[in-house]
Amino acid sequence: MISPPTTPTTPVIPTLDVQSTPAVTASQMAEVDRLAVDVYGITLLQMMEQAGSHLATVAAHRLDGELRGRRVLVAVGPGNNGGGGLVAARHLVNRGALVRVVLARPARRLSEAGRHQLATLLEMGVSCCMAVYDITDGEIEDELEAADLVVDAVLGYRGRGAPHDEVATLIDRIRPAEGRLLSLDLPSGLDPDTGVAAPGALSARATMMLALPKTGLLTAAGRARTGDLYLADIGLPAALYARLDLVVDAPFSTGRIVRLEP
Repeated sequence: MISPPTTPTTPVIPTLDVQSTPAVTASQMAEVDRLAVDVYGITLLQMMEQAGSHLATVAAHRLDGELRGRRVLVAVGPGNNGGGGLVAARHLVNRGALVRVVLARPARRLSEAGRHQLATLLEMGVSCCMAVYDITDGEIEDELEAADLVVDAVLGYRGRGAPHDEVATLIDRIRPAEGRLLSLDLPSGLDPDTGVAAPGALSARATMMLALPKTGLLTAAGRARTGDLYLADIGLPAALYARLDLVVDAPFSTGRIVRLEP
């Protein structure tokens, strides 16, 4: 007997009281990342894989559970935040989405981990181009108009000050799609500690933070630009946080992605 087709359902993402888990500054998060790699042997590629996979799940959540045939533009910066966006692009393609990747800088100027992820996408035949040299402003406008969702993976928590050069160019190009923007870790150009927006910063409809909330995204200034806040597990142990005197009590006990509620 042939089963009837099923109707896609929106992924269920549990909620978490934002006050139940500590927030961290950029310098604290940098130390978290260092300890993960140097002490606990959790590689950057492992963390990046989890971040990108979860980002694809949040994208599905924003699109009512159906990725097949949906158009997603992924804007990718040169650092590890961009690498997470590239991983998300792979998972989105694998789940049926029509993905266009737009890079801020050439492949040789990506982080090592970013180049690794880009090579996989190119081998898959995913459309990847560079904003300044490979695609015209008019073509980007057409891509944005057709996109059901735009992913901002341009700048992460290590970014400081106003975006510049090709990075600023890509941010400016995707700004018209802020109403459909899903940012990874923080909207590009937002200060992770204070939530103050640098000139040229983006505003997102939703933001998926990694591991722990960033202090700036919970301020009034930050909340005005982050949209709905999600927090995703990248597999870091409580023992790691204890080394930094952070009390983290299983925020992902109900799911590996949670939606933060005041």
